[in-house]
Amino acid sequence: MKRILLILSASVLLFGCGNNWMDINTDPNNPTDVPISLLLPTAELNATRVLCAGEVGSNGAGIGQDLGVYTHQLSTREEANEYGIGGSAYYLTSSWNWMYTSTLQNIDVIIKKANAQQAPYYSGIAKIIKAYLYSQYVDLFGDVPFSEANRKADGIFYPKFDKGADIYPQLFTMLDDGIADLGKAAGTVAPTTDDIIFGGKATKWINTANTIKLKLYNQIRLVDPSVGTKIAALLASGNLISSTEDGFMYPFTKLRTPDERNPAYPETYEATQKTVCMSPWFFEILKGINPLFSGVVDPRIPYYFYNQLSSTMTSRDGHSFEYRYGGFTSLYFGSHGPDRDGSQDASQTVYGIYPCGGRYDEGDHIKVNASSGTGAAPFRFLTYADRLFIEAELIQAGVITGDAHAKLSDAMNEAFKLVDYVATKANGSQTIPTLYNSTKGNAYITKILALFDAGDANKKMEIIMTQKWISSFGGNYVDQYNDYRRTGYPVLFDPNNTTMAPGGYVTPPAGGDPDRTLPPVRVSCSKLFPLSLPWPADELNVNKQAPAQKTDPSKYPVFWDK
Repeated sequence: MKRILLILSASVLLFGCGNNWMDINTDPNNPTDVPISLLLPTAELNATRVLCAGEVGSNGAGIGQDLGVYTHQLSTREEANEYGIGGSAYYLTSSWNWMYTSTLQNIDVIIKKANAQQAPYYSGIAKIIKAYLYSQYVDLFGDVPFSEANRKADGIFYPKFDKGADIYPQLFTMLDDGIADLGKAAGTVAPTTDDIIFGGKATKWINTANTIKLKLYNQIRLVDPSVGTKIAALLASGNLISSTEDGFMYPFTKLRTPDERNPAYPETYEATQKTVCMSPWFFEILKGINPLFSGVVDPRIPYYFYNQLSSTMTSRDGHSFEYRYGGFTSLYFGSHGPDRDGSQDASQTVYGIYPCGGRYDEGDHIKVNASSGTGAAPFRFLTYADRLFIEAELIQAGVITGDAHAKLSDAMNEAFKLVDYVATKANGSQTIPTLYNSTKGNAYITKILALFDAGDANKKMEIIMTQKWISSFGGNYVDQYNDYRRTGYPVLFDPNNTTMAPGGYVTPPAGGDPDRTLPPVRVSCSKLFPLSLPWPADELNVNKQAPAQKTDPSKYPVFWDK
């Protein structure tokens, strides 16, 4: 992105100087035309803004952080707590604005310019990103502006909301068009370093487009009985994401000025008021306390979480903890306890190195600050591990043939490779052990596969989806939200269920566990799980063709949710 700013500076000089330097009616800092080589990196960065969990720079944030709470990997005191995202929620509104007022407009300009300039690689990449983002928005909201979006030049100022079921088929066509563009000769101009994600490599974008198609076919498998044949043909082509390095990821860096770090990093490691905590429910599944993986401790814990406290240290903030297991401290979803609102910024457990480029927990228990990590963790749109977990689900669901045990094994091994990949990218000066093919890693996978083999069909699907959920930590939370609505897994924390709530939250190990502290705390949730998100109030207020707001999001499933 430093390169991007340098190019932008150069473009300002280019547009601001020349034979017409005395033209006082021309603003040199606001050129009326921008080359596609500058629009593409902006569109790619803005795509992360639409979905990312945290603020990119100081220009707004995506919906990911709230969905991380909805899928119970994070906890918060804000709107997402108790499924409380409303039409005026900050992250919801910010995501919608980035989607429609910036990202899609840039993408449409890229496509138009690329067609005029005979630059098919640019148009191909833009179409793939556009199809991907629209699929995410259909998955989130159901009906969204599509056919009439961004058509003010055609006199359409109030776009209608198209049905999600009508949009999805057009996204497959858009992806195919993008693949076709990338299969042509490069044309008059082709992206190189201005393609921040893949460096202009057409093959990687084609593989990404096909993997997006795989994901979308899986998404609609409950409403389209023909997807099995389509998926089999797609997999037979072999042109999908097939390695860790080729995953669809935005590569954030260690650079602070301008800030190119993963947006969750400064929000966690620099903020004096941290907005999110790590979910106790998620932690206890990894810790092997939850009955699903009872006694099986996940070796990813020190990569995922950083404990600012040791098990014997007291709070640095002077407030009691609502939940504590050794050095892991947090608060519950749906909490109404006395310690809910007490500041724990200097004591609470935070993101580790894997999701945001934070700190690997080697047991040093420092109070984190801007220099505790690097922030150089990529934002993971869609990875090779995701692809393998999707295939395992499809096999287990009987949509395609194959060995679900073997595919789950491949997926978990790839998930461990992905942790190593991110840790290597993000590491500053720590000594971080390799996870893939390690003694602990192999032992964990062996135990999970044994549980899988011993389970019935439902338990097998639960294990597949729970392992995918674990692997997806800190990545694209939209897909986690999709997975739960499509399959019912993983099982999520329910504060209204007495078998899950504190006091009966889970069954402690025999003889008790001295590291696990559960003080009396009241938790509850007055809302049911939302099957889609409310539309932004700002859109409904100004768009004459907008529908009435959803009165209860738990009653508005998207079209593929059966």
